Amino acid sequence: MSTPRASSIATIAVTAGEPAGVGPEICAALVDAALPARIVVIADRELLRERTQRAWLDFQGGCAATAASVSVLHVPLAVPAVAGKLDAANSRYVLRTLGIATDGCSDHLFDAMATAPVHKGVINDAGIAFTGHTEFLAERTHTPQVVMMLVGGGLRVALATTHLALKDVAAHITRAGLAQTLRILHHDLQQHFGIAAPRIAVAGLNPHAGESGYMGREEIEIIAPVVHELRSAGLNLSDPLPADTLFNPDRLKHYDAVLAMYHDQGLPVLKYASFGAGVNVTLGLPIIRTSVDHGTALDIAGTGKADTGSLIAAVKLAIELAHARAHA
Repeated sequence: MSTPRASSIATIAVTAGEPAGVGPEICAALVDAALPARIVVIADRELLRERTQRAWLDFQGGCAATAASVSVLHVPLAVPAVAGKLDAANSRYVLRTLGIATDGCSDHLFDAMATAPVHKGVINDAGIAFTGHTEFLAERTHTPQVVMMLVGGGLRVALATTHLALKDVAAHITRAGLAQTLRILHHDLQQHFGIAAPRIAVAGLNPHAGESGYMGREEIEIIAPVVHELRSAGLNLSDPLPADTLFNPDRLKHYDAVLAMYHDQGLPVLKYASFGAGVNVTLGLPIIRTSVDHGTALDIAGTGKADTGSLIAAVKLAIELAHARAHA
């Protein structure tokens, strides 16, 4: 791996996401936000001009990052994009922007990346197997396991499983996988968030955390044994807790993060608490990646009604994490 470049200011790559969605237009907020970083939006230049009504400077990759700025690294669309109307012809364009950002972070052209939303369905309609950013980044960086965590509303909620049908969740929760997820979460809370001794609340899978095995045995046979093993290695973990009472402020004040067993066990609570300013962070990668916590919002794309709060929060957190890594 190449040596990280010396820089007085972070350079953050931002992918504009699905061209028919709100991603391109919410990038306008980056021009107005006066963020303390060099922001490089990776997208089709004409698409950005059309949707944001802004004049965009071209990214000059050879320049030293010494001043805050916003520029565009031009990647051409395959076909013109229409707000609100998906076109599978542009799916490879979307993946190309992600690849450029990911490789740029690996090669230290960028210090971190933040992503606007993509549409998984239309990418699959193009004949490309795609389950999400998290899985794409893991494959691109040759990372065997990553962890999805959302931050917002005073909460940090990580997931043991991500984009799976509910019927498949239990089969994907294994002792080995859960142990590695907890190790990654513990490590990155220390390294990226500066928490010396992270306290992690572990949710059970079943109602009432299995009710002593009467509502499921995953807590007894998988989750609790992993917790006990990792405690002996020095991790501060709770016993499997019922998810319906876990997100109680009095209980949460004793923890730095929560590990939920599946997507819709933990994320609805965080998204309610964060009011559109949540941030998705991919843990375990050799690069820093943050993302908005919302989808493509095709129904309001092109109307100017999209909330920019999550993108601004994602870029701000990317900047913070990049500085923390630089000074670690």
